[in-house]
Amino acid sequence: MATPDKNGTQTLDSVSLAIIEQLQEDGRRPYAAIGKAVGLSEAAVRQRVQKLLDQGVMQIVAVTDPLTVGFRRQAMVGINVEGDLDPVADALTAMDEVEYVVVTAGSFDLLIEIVCEDDDHLLEMINKRIRTLPGVRSTESFVYLKLRKQTYTWGTR
Repeated sequence: MATPDKNGTQTLDSVSLAIIEQLQEDGRRPYAAIGKAVGLSEAAVRQRVQKLLDQGVMQIVAVTDPLTVGFRRQAMVGINVEGDLDPVADALTAMDEVEYVVVTAGSFDLLIEIVCEDDDHLLEMINKRIRTLPGVRSTESFVYLKLRKQTYTWGTR
């Protein structure tokens, strides 16, 4: 199960880690098959998976190539912020088009990935919604030309 360590970070036991790895390989894998692989009953796996979901440790989702489902433009945007990062990060997190927000050290204060319908939508996002946020000093966009790899099977090391 997941227990907080001294820093408040969730620490998972080896069985929970093994369940996560099974689901990373195939999010639709039956609980009975997972149970056989990790040495638990189907019911015990079901309970553990539900607890991991409830605790926000993992999500089970369908991962798509955005291009194949009508989103023709993706971009990574580096953002530099004046002052406190949190209000800007919170505002970006609330935008549906923003897939993830990362606070970074280096050339940018924040990195975000956005998924848009087309170039006009991307321009509107950057020019009218991101650059106008209070505290945003500058942005640099990296438009995706082709998705070559997208995977979520890095395991739990």
